[in-house]
Amino acid sequence: MRRKIPSTTALISFEAAARHESFTKAAQELSLTQGAICRQIASLEEFLSVELFRRSRRGVKLTEAGLSYSRRIATQLDAVERDTLSVMGQQGANVIELAVVPTFGTQWLLPRLKDFQQQHPEVTVNLTNRTRPFLFADTDFDAAIYFGDADWSGTESHRLMGENPMPVCSPRLMGPENHLSAERIAQLPLLQQTTRPYAWRQWFGSQNLNVPRDMTGPRYELFSMLAQAAMHDMGIALIPPFLIQRELAEKRLVIANPQALSSIKAYYLMIPDRKVESASLKAFRDWLVNQAQSYRLEG
Repeated sequence: MRRKIPSTTALISFEAAARHESFTKAAQELSLTQGAICRQIASLEEFLSVELFRRSRRGVKLTEAGLSYSRRIATQLDAVERDTLSVMGQQGANVIELAVVPTFGTQWLLPRLKDFQQQHPEVTVNLTNRTRPFLFADTDFDAAIYFGDADWSGTESHRLMGENPMPVCSPRLMGPENHLSAERIAQLPLLQQTTRPYAWRQWFGSQNLNVPRDMTGPRYELFSMLAQAAMHDMGIALIPPFLIQRELAEKRLVIANPQALSSIKAYYLMIPDRKVESASLKAFRDWLVNQAQSYRLEG
């Protein structure tokens, strides 16, 4: 059955006219005549059986239906343009669309990705931030790196490394001491992470301490946000050292206590079952697992 979709030309004309609330300006933008814009929008209104603009001597103004439709159409046209540019940019290359937890991607993966590109120049790896599991069937992702327990239906998992966060803070908050006890840390503002709500409770528990305020304090979704807050003396945070290597080397952050929080969860590369035979994904998987193993041995 034929889809109930107006012509692309009519939609583009309408989106431009709605954005400017002017047929004249839309015509100038699209290098068309004002009459052509009028005809395209009239045909669209006839197709929809809905009035999109109110015409008057002073110009045109969107109706309520026209305003609602223009917002939806603008979003869809942006998506079509983005997908089109993506296909044009690939030009037949092997592309891996990788979902990755943000701070891991920027602080650990990206500094190493040049090595993969040099070994496999025929493969392009695109990174997109995702903090939680999703259904691969509902997305264009070919694989994902996430932190969890590898319980992800319909996927093949490859363990990369544990997290092992440690208490870190700014040198100013640390003061003249080179080590803060768990009791002293319990007195400081505790920076919380949204996706690890029990992290401080678990850390204090490993020190045999019960701290009533272990879940209080400002919450941030990303480790990069926690690091920024800690560097600005807002409190002490639990962050994996491998995600803040530069900050530690430059003394913008210091380890307040070397006791790490161990967890059964880890960073995993997850590949959907339907993609496991992909040659480019196999190459990326082997490279990434080897990189993670080398890092663990270095540590």
